[in-house]
Amino acid sequence: MKAAPKRTLIRLLIAPMVAALAVLTAGAPGAQAATDLSTVAQALRESPVYVDPEATDILSESDAEALADKIEDADKPIFVAVLPADYPTENLFRNLRTETGVTGLYGIRLGNEFDARADSSVLSSQGVQNLVTAAQGAGDAKAQLNDFVDDALRNLGGSAPSSWSGGSGGVPVGGLITVGTLLAAGGAGVYAVSRRNRRRHQEEQRAALEKLRVVVDEDITAFGEELDRLDFHPAEPGADDAMRTDYVHALDAYEQSKRLMAEARRPEDVRGVTQAVEDGRFALARLAARREGRSLPERRPPCFFDPRHGPSVDDAVWTPPGGAAREVPVCAADRARLADGQDPMIREVDTDYGRRPYWDAGPAYGPWAGGYFGGGLLPGLLVGTLLGGMMAGPGYAADYGAGYGDFGGYEGGDLSGADFDGGDFGGGFGGFGGGDFGGGGDFGGGF
Repeated sequence: MKAAPKRTLIRLLIAPMVAALAVLTAGAPGAQAATDLSTVAQALRESPVYVDPEATDILSESDAEALADKIEDADKPIFVAVLPADYPTENLFRNLRTETGVTGLYGIRLGNEFDARADSSVLSSQGVQNLVTAAQGAGDAKAQLNDFVDDALRNLGGSAPSSWSGGSGGVPVGGLITVGTLLAAGGAGVYAVSRRNRRRHQEEQRAALEKLRVVVDEDITAFGEELDRLDFHPAEPGADDAMRTDYVHALDAYEQSKRLMAEARRPEDVRGVTQAVEDGRFALARLAARREGRSLPERRPPCFFDPRHGPSVDDAVWTPPGGAAREVPVCAADRARLADGQDPMIREVDTDYGRRPYWDAGPAYGPWAGGYFGGGLLPGLLVGTLLGGMMAGPGYAADYGAGYGDFGGYEGGDLSGADFDGGDFGGGFGGFGGGDFGGGGDFGGGF
C-alpha cells in the first residue's frame, strides 16, 4: 500500500523547486543538458527504477512506481533506467555500472530503444541476450520493461542491495537537488519524486529481531547464572589483581550484553550482544585458570554445537546429517561425546517446522551466530547446511545490512566492483559506443 500523504507532501516540496527551475533555466542555452550519470547512479542505489526528467513521457510516475515495487518485492538486483533518446551513449553501460558500483542486471530504455547488461555472477551473457531479444518484441515502454523484469526475475541470481531498504528515496525522476546545485549544474532541470515505502522491510526486521530475542535472552540468562554460581570474591585470600580484572571484565560483559539487547532495533544489532557474552565467558575461563594454577587458555571460538558451553578446547571431526565431514571447535564434554561415538549436545531453536539445530533454522540466526564465531569462520564450518549456504551466498549481506557483511562479502547485490570484465557491460562494442546503440546486430548482441 502506498503512503498517499507522503507523496502529497513530496509534490508540495517539488512545486516551488519546479517554479525556481523555470526561472533559473528560462532562456538558458544549457537548460536541456543531459543529467549527469553520477546522478542516475545515485538514484539507482536508492531505488531500482530511474526515470530522467526529460523521459517522463516514456514511462509515467505510476508505472515506474509499480515496476519498482515488483523488483523490490522480488528482492532481486535489477536496475532500470529510462533516458531520453539524445542521452550520450558512449560507454553508457560500463560507466553506469562503475558509478553505481552494485552487482546486478541493468536495463536501459533510451528513447524508443532498449538494451541490457549484467554481471556474470548474476546472469550469463547469453541469458542477458535472451532477455533483450524477448523484450525488444514488446510494445510501449511499460509493456517492454515489465516483460523484461518478469523474465529476469525467473532467471536472475543474487539479491537486492541493502541500500534500497535503508534509504529514504523513491522512484527518482532525476535527483532531488538544491537550487544552488542546479545553478552549478548549468540548469539541467533535475528534480525528484520520491516513492519509497519501507514498511515491508521494517516489519520483516522486527519479526526477525523478536525471533532472535528469545534465543539471545536464553544466552544472557545462562551467562548470568554462571556468574551467580561463581564462587569468587575479589577480597578472598589468594585473589590478585589479574583475577579481579577478569572478574570485573565478565561482570561488565554481562551488563553490556543486557544493555545492547535492550537497545537492539535491527537483527544485525544482535551480533554485538553475543560478542559481549562470548567475551565475558572467555574472561571467566581465564579467571578459572588463574585460580587453579593452570596455563591461561588461548582465545578460541566457542563450542560450535552450543556457544553456551563456553570457549572450545579443541577441534574435532564432525559430519552433519547428509553432509561432509569437517573440523569444528568443541568443548571438552562434546569432544568426549564424539570420541565415544555419541551425539554432541546441540543447540536447537524454534522454527516453523519445530525445534531444529540453529544452523538449519534459516538466515534469521545469522547475526546471533556471527557474534559468537565472527569473520569468515562460520560459513566454512557450516558448508552444506542451510545457514551456511545463506551466510556464504551472494545475497546474504543484503538481508539486514552490515551485521551480515563479514560472511558474504559484497557479491550478488551489495556494493562491488568485481566481475566487471570485457564480457559484461559494454563488452564487444563499447556499451552503446558512440552511435552503435540500436545498430543492427550490435543491439542486444556482441557479448
